[in-house]
Amino acid sequence: MAAHLVKRCTCLLREAARQAPAMAPVGRLRLARVAHKTLTSSATSPISHFPGSLMEPVEKERAFTSYVENQVEYLIKKATRPEELLELLGGSHHLDSNQAAMILIRLSHLLSEKPEDKALLIQDAHFQQLLCLLNSQITSVWHATLSRLLGSLYALGVPKASKELQSVEQEVRWRMRKLKYKHLALMAESCATLSQEQHSQELLAELLMCLERRWTEIEDSHTLVTIMMKVGHLSEPLMNRLEDKHVLNRAQDIALPHLCSILLAFARLNFRPDQEDQFFSLVHEKLGSELPGLEPALQVDLVWALCVLQQAQEAELQAVLHPEFHIQFLGRKSQKDQNTFQKLLHINATALLEHPEYSGPLLPASAVAPRPSALDRKVTPLQKELQETLKGLLGSADRGSLEVATQYGWVLDAEVLLDSDGEFLPVRDFVAPHLAQTTGSQSPPPGSKRLAFLRWEFPNFNSRSKDLLGRFVLARRHILAAGFLIVDVPFYEWLELKSEWQKGAYLKDKMRKAVAEELAK
Repeated sequence: MAAHLVKRCTCLLREAARQAPAMAPVGRLRLARVAHKTLTSSATSPISHFPGSLMEPVEKERAFTSYVENQVEYLIKKATRPEELLELLGGSHHLDSNQAAMILIRLSHLLSEKPEDKALLIQDAHFQQLLCLLNSQITSVWHATLSRLLGSLYALGVPKASKELQSVEQEVRWRMRKLKYKHLALMAESCATLSQEQHSQELLAELLMCLERRWTEIEDSHTLVTIMMKVGHLSEPLMNRLEDKHVLNRAQDIALPHLCSILLAFARLNFRPDQEDQFFSLVHEKLGSELPGLEPALQVDLVWALCVLQQAQEAELQAVLHPEFHIQFLGRKSQKDQNTFQKLLHINATALLEHPEYSGPLLPASAVAPRPSALDRKVTPLQKELQETLKGLLGSADRGSLEVATQYGWVLDAEVLLDSDGEFLPVRDFVAPHLAQTTGSQSPPPGSKRLAFLRWEFPNFNSRSKDLLGRFVLARRHILAAGFLIVDVPFYEWLELKSEWQKGAYLKDKMRKAVAEELAK
């Protein structure tokens, strides 16, 4: 900064000296005054105070600097390949720390689906040069950029021991009181979802504490809903404060889109406000007249959210299960439409399993038949290990079924049928009402028990807790209502098992406990 100021003053003095050769002694005094005014004013007053002739070099310099900055930022935003961004380091561009941060954020976006390229990028000399530039001027990075930078470094896989990453985390701590509430929320979300390292979890705890203390800063319903969606599930005290901030006090003034967002946030977290009767009464009142006018996919989302929270009413179920409504989602190929139809299956299952008084309509049999895409998913390490252990446990393929797609829109990791003595029965020989097309014809013998194995991966849980997210609470309720005993296989228990013998013994013990709990009722 000082060097830049000296350079600017030198230019002004040179311009003043160029006009001075023919001046008399009085002119020299005037020159001295101009020079003195130039030096003092450049640091304390707007440049527009200078005479026009002295302004020109400064204005040109400012215009040129602004042009270069805008050009660099334009190139960063328009880049489609990592190479284009890294080339900015070696050209005629003199990057500052904020532009370096913007490049890192853009790199994170471009490589979001390319984990193998991230590993190569970390070793790249230009990338290391970029980190060094960032680290040398980290205090100059803008607040908004810093809030996005933290998550980008986590997403890129920068090692936890990296001094550059530690520098960014420390800068966040120093600025915590100055950052806007929304910036704190964004960084808390990044710590929770993009990094599970101990150091990032410690920073997360600090960010959440700051959010809990500053919750009164939220003034509008839009920010309230955004914070609920992003970080409400990370802290129960924060969620309770956000609720007070009762949702209920502002309820009559909250626009329907914001109310919808709050409802979806509650469903995602399986969160129930303290005054839930009052809240859901308001929801039904507002949706009663306006639900049919909403975008079809949003209508499905809202009724699905009410199903998760066990608040769906018959008229709301009928609205989206009516043939004239649901037919628009049948046979569509886009991922969004398939996700919407999946929720329709869950709504149909709710009406079928949890509303015995429901009079219809329901989805037709042809619609609830599992689609090939239901099983066409990337196999996770936990899923693969569980499948292998189950095959060894069952011994024979007819003693159980793996990857069972039900008519309720949920896929079971495995299904077995036990007789009254706890022995395996050939499951495919018996009627299976949970399947759209059953293969067996016999009724299960008296005293038999049908067991479903359900694995729960890390993303299925609320952050920092062992509470399932709303979607998976709904799945578990439906499977229980369909007559199954559930064998839960959460990731945090499975990771403790080291040998194949331990894994097999774990599943056997889980099965015995599920049956014993049922008999004890």
